[in-house]
Amino acid sequence: MAYDLEEQEQIATFKAFWAKYGNIITWVLILALGSYAAYNFWNSHKQKQAVEASALYDELQASLTANDNAKVQRVVGDIQSKYEGTAYAPMAALAGAKAAFEAKDLKTAKTQLQWAVDHGNDEYKSIAKLRLAGVLLDEKAYDEALKLLGTEFLPQFAAEVNDRKGDVLVAQNKLAEARQAYVAALAAMDKNNPGRQLVQVKLEAIGGTVPAEPKAAEQKAAA
Repeated sequence: MAYDLEEQEQIATFKAFWAKYGNIITWVLILALGSYAAYNFWNSHKQKQAVEASALYDELQASLTANDNAKVQRVVGDIQSKYEGTAYAPMAALAGAKAAFEAKDLKTAKTQLQWAVDHGNDEYKSIAKLRLAGVLLDEKAYDEALKLLGTEFLPQFAAEVNDRKGDVLVAQNKLAEARQAYVAALAAMDKNNPGRQLVQVKLEAIGGTVPAEPKAAEQKAAA
């Protein structure tokens, strides 16, 4: 009988607890289960989108190989509209810009590059801004190009940014500033970078001197 009484007390305690907290517990469980289901759905959705975007990107590559700029732009548009959240979208924008540039369609090239600037991650933004500055240089929009090159870039693009600044400044006949930009480009560039020789040639062509490497300078001073 004592056991039955104790059991009844536990049941009564549980009923009181559930009456007070039962609704809260139920809603917490519903929210937790709902969040878990939504998480699984989102992951599945993202994976499906990535697969579909990859197939379209393969089609884009085939169009690039065929030099079919019109089809390239159509496929790029499909990727951007349907799979904006995937990495394929800014990649497609850069590819579309290159195809448009080669087709001498600078307006479309600029539009695609700006799309990559607006929607890509920091790396894609940096690449797109560098290429957009090159298009602006070709259009002789020098001030606009310099303004763009003065915006934020990832540190690893310092050499390319200064090199492009030098090109724009040369076009403006601002040779002293161009020399400074090329020297800054060389300072930020690895000595084994294949583009280093071209920057040196451009620097020397406008009366600049290629700075000596630190070790060579130290040896000369010691001698």
